[in-house]
Parts: sequence; C-alpha cells; structure tokens
Amino acid sequence: MTGMLASVNSLEEAMIALENKVDIVDLKQPTQGALGALDTETISQIVAYINHKCPISATIGDLPMQADSIMDAVAKIADTQVDFIKIGFFPGDAWETTINKLATLDQKGLKLIAVLFADQQLDYQILETLSTAGFTGVMLDTMDKSRGSLTQVMPGPVIKEFVEKAKIQQMLCGLAGSLRKDDIPELLSLEPDYLGFRGALCQQHNRTSKLDKQALQSIHSAISGNQP
Repeated sequence: MTGMLASVNSLEEAMIALENKVDIVDLKQPTQGALGALDTETISQIVAYINHKCPISATIGDLPMQADSIMDAVAKIADTQVDFIKIGFFPGDAWETTINKLATLDQKGLKLIAVLFADQQLDYQILETLSTAGFTGVMLDTMDKSRGSLTQVMPGPVIKEFVEKAKIQQMLCGLAGSLRKDDIPELLSLEPDYLGFRGALCQQHNRTSKLDKQALQSIHSAISGNQP
C-alpha cells in the first residue's frame, strides 16, 4: 500500500493532517524554498501534539552541499525527536564527503531520507551509495516548482526505474514534486511507499498558501480509492 505524506508548516495545519489520518506529517516551510525548514520551536510543538500518533518527517532546509553545515542542521532537527530527517541533495561537488559524514549517524539511530531532484542530473548509482551509508529512504522531488509536476518533468518509465532501484536497495521510496490529483493513478501503479503533497492541499493549489481541509480530504480519498 502506498501512503500519503502531507507537508505542513504550522501546528494548525498539522492538526488538520492528523485529523484526516495522513500517513506521514511532513514539516517544512514552503516560503523558504523547495525544502525550507521550519523553526525548531514549531517542530517541537508539533511533535509534542502528535505524540507518536503518526510518523513525522522534517526537512533541514535548502542548504549547500557542505558536510559540516548539513551535519549541524541534522543535529538540530534530531533534537526535536522527529521520526525522519529529510536532506536535500542539491547541485554541488561535495556529495561523497557529505554522505560519508552522515553515515556515522546511522549508529545513533537517526532515520535519514535523501531527497533527490528530478529536474537536476540524476545518477541512480547514488542510491546504492546512500543505502550503504545507512539512509532509511529516498524521495524523488522537484526543485523548480514552476516547471510543473513530477510527471511533467520526468517520463514515467524513468520514475518507475527510480522506484525499482530504491526497492532493490531496500529503502523507503517516496515520490513528490508539485503532484496533482490527476497524477495519483499513474504513480500508484509504480507502488512507491508514499506520495508527497503540498501545493495540491492548499488554497488555489498555491504551496505557500494555507492548507485547505477539503483539498486534503480529496487527495486522501483519491489515494485510498485507487488502491485495493
């Protein structure tokens, strides 16, 4: 079964997501970029409110690929006790150094999710490297939200290959990137572990607007209604 990840940016939005039984409540600040980070005080408030009723993920922000700064950001988010920490792998030349440093965190029980971008050059060999480093999962997203949804940026067979290779590495696999309701049937057929949404859940489908309860319910129903 494929679950639903809903990105929220406040305690009020987290309450709506929890009330409507999303599978993962994802914490980020859309006004700060593709993976903008919420402040740790707000994250801690949401973690306390949800109180293990469903898994919580949180992003560390749109950070350059500098190992030390990423490690510091991961440590700050880890202190909030979220279940998953999402790290964006943005264009840069320090991926290997960063991954090697992050590999040490697996021994501390942290569950790291690597976010890769479909609208950037993607080398699938990175999936094996991430798995070896102890990453729990990987998500395929888009960096430039103005270019449309994931299915408009990347051909279906390439997305399918991503899901298959992630499963070979035994990592959780998520698909996101300005996903629309119309994308759901096609992406569900690929059997990812979860589909991630923000813009489609908001007023006027604007990812920086407030969460719309009816829109969230519509997406949730579309996911559950297209699965056995």
